[in-house]
This record gives sequence, structure tokens and C-alpha cells, in this order.
Amino acid sequence: MTNTTATPVSSAILKDLPKNVQGPTYDRAAIKEGILHIGVGGFHRSHQALYLDDLFQSHGELDWAICGVGIMPQDAAMNKALQAQDCLYTLVERIGNKSTARIIGSLKTYLFGFENAELVFQRIADPAIKIITLTATEGGYCFHQGSGELDLDNKGIQNDLKNPKNPQTIFGYLAEGLELRRKANAGKVTILSCDNLQGNGHVAERTLLAFCQVKNPDLVGWIKENVSFPNCMVDRITPATTDAEREFVRSNYNLEDAFPVVAEPFKQWVVEDSFINGRPALEKVGVQFTKDVAPYEKMKIRLLNATHSAMGYLGYLCGYRYIYEIAQAPEFIPYLKALMDNEVTPLIDNVPGVNLAEYKQSLMERFANESIKDQALRICMDGSAKLPKFIFPSIVEQLERKGPIRKLTLCVASWIRFLEAKDEQGNEIPIQDPMADRLVAVAKTRDLKALLAMTDIFGDLGQNERFVKELTELLASLHEKGARATLDAVRAEA
Repeated sequence: MTNTTATPVSSAILKDLPKNVQGPTYDRAAIKEGILHIGVGGFHRSHQALYLDDLFQSHGELDWAICGVGIMPQDAAMNKALQAQDCLYTLVERIGNKSTARIIGSLKTYLFGFENAELVFQRIADPAIKIITLTATEGGYCFHQGSGELDLDNKGIQNDLKNPKNPQTIFGYLAEGLELRRKANAGKVTILSCDNLQGNGHVAERTLLAFCQVKNPDLVGWIKENVSFPNCMVDRITPATTDAEREFVRSNYNLEDAFPVVAEPFKQWVVEDSFINGRPALEKVGVQFTKDVAPYEKMKIRLLNATHSAMGYLGYLCGYRYIYEIAQAPEFIPYLKALMDNEVTPLIDNVPGVNLAEYKQSLMERFANESIKDQALRICMDGSAKLPKFIFPSIVEQLERKGPIRKLTLCVASWIRFLEAKDEQGNEIPIQDPMADRLVAVAKTRDLKALLAMTDIFGDLGQNERFVKELTELLASLHEKGARATLDAVRAEA
């Protein structure tokens, strides 16, 4: 039953919060913005913003508040919520029947670039901004999955080249803002990608420079001298906010919050320490700074993200709708463990300070956390950007070493079957993918050869006879026997 007496979240309630809710005790008026973040979604608010809130709260370091930026039309709801709530929001951590709540205060302002891009350009050029962080999603970097090169034919990229004052991608905003910064001699800046891409800093640098080479060649040399691009690995399972989360906050904490965020207790952030103009001392609150992020990135992307994808597509086809249901399903547990143990773990290099067996066990426990209502469809979004990073590299490596690929290939087959946009009962499957029109049209024809010919997604995998043979067999099984029978057969092969 809805609580009609819940108190709206705003600065006014900070001095008199409910007893079971924590909040910032530092002076929010005194914090100074040093970070601009593009892509203020649930993950950023449960992760980076929390780490900074911890730093302000525990160590009094107040020079690194966040100026949030939304650039997509769908960010209008976040803009409305944050403006009404003085950029405050509720973060809930849940596991089992236990939960904790706190109000996060590290986000000081929010700019809605979709309505006023010029404000974002000017803020990027502000010398007070020393770090620009990004959660643009895997597809937001607009590059060919096969080659890694920027896709200059991408609609958003084409728009940004022709209409630089009304950009649609991170590159358009960064190019305009950095050009203003260059002209103003406003100082060096770090661009930190926080997306699930191996070598995400390298990806951000390569794609931005490629865009500027076409758009503004004079800016390329300045970026090379004045911008650093650290790599980092981020980890925290954070479902999308729905009315269920709003009601949970209302009922359990007596707070009316238009955009709360709910996350698991676990969080991790490993960052390459190559900041060009200072950084917050986040090591004081648990961030691990290192010279080489690559082992951590590879571990997380190949184990957590790959297994998530394997759960999402096949689990959805089997009739499950939440990740925790799939992780708890007896038929899935041995499949997921075998995928990690037999097909991925042999490819993982030594990760300093990490016991891989314990890490994999913790993943299974995190996936099975039923208080985190993570929808399978969220994991299934943007497969054309995710599988080439999470799944294909392990398949390629195993093919080179003549190792097992069956479990990984089942994930690929499940994705292709999912792209047909109808389940085994004939119900519509909503496909959210930047290449949805192109992929769905081909997937529905069941012409696997035409699909594998999309080298911008599959690279050279479509030329590998062994992979094509196994993929063909598994896809035929999904069509003829169904998802559950196919899973049973693959599991029995272990």
C-alpha cells in the first residue's frame, strides 16, 4: 500500500532524516565541482558517486564534487528528478531481507545537454573541471566491433560532424568542449571511461582522436599533450530503477524519491593511476590504484560480464525474467560453472591479490541475490556491443589453442535465437540494441551465413569452420528442441 505521508527527498530533509537513513553530514554548499560525469544512470550513482560521498564524509576532501550531464532524450526523467531533489537521491543496498539506505550528496549539479548543449561545452572548458568521467555504455563508443575503429557512418557520429552545436554522442560533446578548453588555455584534463570495455581508456582515446581527426584536426595534437585516458575496471550489480524500487524506498524509509537506486553490497573499482591534473584520494575509501588494470579488466569482463550474457539470453528463452532466478535454477548452475571453469578461467592471467576460485564463487552468490531484482532483459540489451567484448575474445583464444568453446557458443546461439524477437510460445521479445533493425531482420530469416558476414560484429569468427559448425548445431537445437532441451544436452556433455 502506497505511503502518502512520505517525505520528498531534498536538501530540506538532511537535518532531520528518518532514523534508519544516513545522509551527508559535510556541508554540501562547501563542496567544489572538480569532476564532470557524462551518463548519470543507476550504475554511476551506486558506484563513483558513492565512493566520492564516502571520501567527503570520512576524510573532508571536498574539492571533487560531480557535475552530472545527461545527453540522451531519455535522460529527461533523470533531469526532472534531480532538479526537484537538489541532486540528492537515495541509495539502497540489499541482500536477502536486509537493506540499508543513505542519501548521496556528491552530485552537486546536473546539466541536461539534450536541451542545452552549450552549457555542457562551457563546463568541459571550465578550468575547475580536472576529470571527465564517462558511463556511455558499451555501444556509446560507436566503433566497429570487428576492427575497433570508429564507425564514421554511425548516425550519431554523422550528426555530430554536421551539427556540432547539437551533438548526439559523447564525441560531439567532448570535441566541442575540449576545443573551448584549448582556446581558453584552461588546463589539462583526465578523461576516465568507466564502461565495461577492456582497455576502456585506450578505447576512449582512440575513438575520440579518430573523431577529432575528421572534425577538428587541430585539436588532435592538443589532446595528445593535455589529456590522459586511464583504464579502469568497475563492478557493482545495479538494476534499472522501476516503480518497485520507488515503492520500496517509500514503504521502508518513508522517503519520496523519483529516482532512487538499489544495488548489491559488493563494489569494486580498480584504476590506472595516470591522472594528468590531480585526482581525489579515493584510495582512502577502497579504490585500488595500480599501474596495470588489464588483468582485473579481463577477469571481470570474461567472467562476470560473459556469464551475465550467458544467463540473460538463454535464461530468457527458458522463461526466466530475473537474473537471480536463473542463478538459482538447478539446470543453470552446472552450465554456468562449467563455462567459467573450463572455457574462461584457463585464459585468465594472474590477477594480483585475487583468488579466482573464490572470485567465481562470489559471482554465483551475487547473481543469486534475490533482493536485487535485476531483469534478464537489462542484461540482454545491446548484445551487438557486448558479445564482441565479453564472449567472442574467449572463443577466439580457445579456438587458437584448440580448447573447448561449447558453453560460450551456446551463449552466441541463444543471442541469435533471441534476436528473432519471438519466444518459443510466440510472444514478442523486446529487442534493445543499436543495430536492432539490421540484426532482427537477418535473424528472422534464419540465414546464419548472412549474419556471420557482418564482420563489424563478428570479425573473422564467421570464417572459422569449427565455430560455425558448433554454432549451427546449437542454433538448430534451439529451433528444433527448444532452449531447455538444448541446455540439458550441453550440460550433459560436461
